[in-house]
Amino acid sequence: MEIIVLSDTHMPKKAKQLPERFLKELKNVDAIIHAGDWQTIMLYETLKAYAPVYGVYGNVDGKEIRDKFPAKQMLEWEGYRIGIVHGHGEKKTTEKRSVEAFEDEEVDVLIYGHSHIPVLRYFKRTLLFNPGSLTDKRRVPMYSFGKLSLTEEGIHAEHIFYEAL
Repeated sequence: MEIIVLSDTHMPKKAKQLPERFLKELKNVDAIIHAGDWQTIMLYETLKAYAPVYGVYGNVDGKEIRDKFPAKQMLEWEGYRIGIVHGHGEKKTTEKRSVEAFEDEEVDVLIYGHSHIPVLRYFKRTLLFNPGSLTDKRRVPMYSFGKLSLTEEGIHAEHIFYEAL
């Protein structure tokens, strides 16, 4: 199963259209996961033309997104459990808040956003995956999104970095 992972798109404020580099990857995917801060429902409408879209709302998302997506979601595909949360809140780091959101559940992959900083590492037995931002790189040198492959052999996750919107 091939999944595209994105977060913190802030569209149309940070970009009016999806980057070409991102669109290229959407051709053969089984699902799309968005970890919050969509900004408008128009992005969901665009993405669902490519593959089923799953996700959560973030701290800048309004009523339309909050009515469509939960604050936290658990998916199970190919025998793997995938937790999704935006990661916003008070105190602690984004990563710590995200991990705590699923502390009572077994999760193979934990996808989160909010910080706009790409992360790909293990915490205990859980793969932590922040795709970064497709349109708002802030303090990092490049824009990014993620790809997640679920197979019988295991989980493969990677970032795709690019310079131009």
